[in-house]
Amino acid sequence: MDSPESLQRLWGDFAATRSLELRNQLVMHYIKLVKQIALRLVPTYRKHVDFDDLMSCGLLGLMDAIDRFDVTKEVKFETYATLRIKGEIIDQIRRQDWAPISLRQKIKRIEDGITTLEAKLGRSASEAEVAEYLSMSADEVRRALDESYTFNMVALDELLMDRTAGEGLLASQEYNPEERYEQEEVKQILARCVDALPEKERLVISMYYTDELTLKEIGAVLGVTESRVSQIHSKAIATLRVKMTAAFS
Repeated sequence: MDSPESLQRLWGDFAATRSLELRNQLVMHYIKLVKQIALRLVPTYRKHVDFDDLMSCGLLGLMDAIDRFDVTKEVKFETYATLRIKGEIIDQIRRQDWAPISLRQKIKRIEDGITTLEAKLGRSASEAEVAEYLSMSADEVRRALDESYTFNMVALDELLMDRTAGEGLLASQEYNPEERYEQEEVKQILARCVDALPEKERLVISMYYTDELTLKEIGAVLGVTESRVSQIHSKAIATLRVKMTAAFS
């Protein structure tokens, strides 16, 4: 496929014939999108899945996206496929149910502490404040945040994807202004929640999601270890989960 025109013709031919050969050509064209997403996610989920697992799940998501995509809608395939690819990967990690009950209970205790403290303080609570409120040491809270990193990431991704699923559905259903409004509302709520984070947490979130730096690269910028960045990131994600869940309830 040397040009956008030839790609458009391929999509048209596939839509008309549903040919397996043509679908495979589309898969080969867009496989680079799966690789980009897998490379982006592997530092986050590497404790539980490796790159090959992410690629395998992502390919399933890509094939599903190709089969479902409606070329008559004014939606970029890459936007639609990204949701499907990430969704398949997150579903696979969630199905593994790797987090033990003890860790889930500890996460719940910390999140409840964050919720209570923020209601009292009227602002985001620091790790030290959370530790003092829960009668835990700061190191214990940090270890719990480090252990819960993947759990929090999956849970937040699930929450956001559940609320923005309409963006993907636009590729196969009639345009729905209410869905588009909800997507914009979710983005605005998330932006407000991020703005309310402590400066270091806000900076880490910005460098990770906006600048797309790895945790190791963020650590180099901040002069701290990758593990410490992971803890800061996990605290920020836990806080965002609390705030976003409250906003959607």
